[in-house]
Amino acid sequence: MPELVVEVSVGEGVEPPVSAEVVERAVRAVLRAEGLREAEISVALLADGAMAELNGDYLGHEGTTDSISFALHEAGEAPLGDVYVGVEQAARQAAEFGATPAEEVLRVAIHGTLHVLGYDHPAGEDRADSEMFRRQEEILRAVLAEGGR
Repeated sequence: MPELVVEVSVGEGVEPPVSAEVVERAVRAVLRAEGLREAEISVALLADGAMAELNGDYLGHEGTTDSISFALHEAGEAPLGDVYVGVEQAARQAAEFGATPAEEVLRVAIHGTLHVLGYDHPAGEDRADSEMFRRQEEILRAVLAEGGR
């Protein structure tokens, strides 16, 4: 029987502003919203140092970031992927977006999950007008309405 498997871990020294259980619910909300009955997603909530290391090692970028996602499935297979959320970076950018740190961590987890599912967005200012960002915000609003804070 197909199932949705979501695992959330909290990295060493990280104190997320939202529980791992709420992050799991947000990721499951993405999978349900996309009509999936089978998928496996792992989410790691990490500090700046760990995110900077991943960013350098896998993407060749210097410094930390708010999310990194890896889709590990082939076309036609059930979605399988890893999402890394930079909790400290998300908390810093929350104020910039007029959000709470908890909302921003959920936004970033949803964003990363959508990337695993094949969504993408343009770089720069056009990002906010993309289908991916509209979908992300729609799912975030639904999660928050269900008490996902």
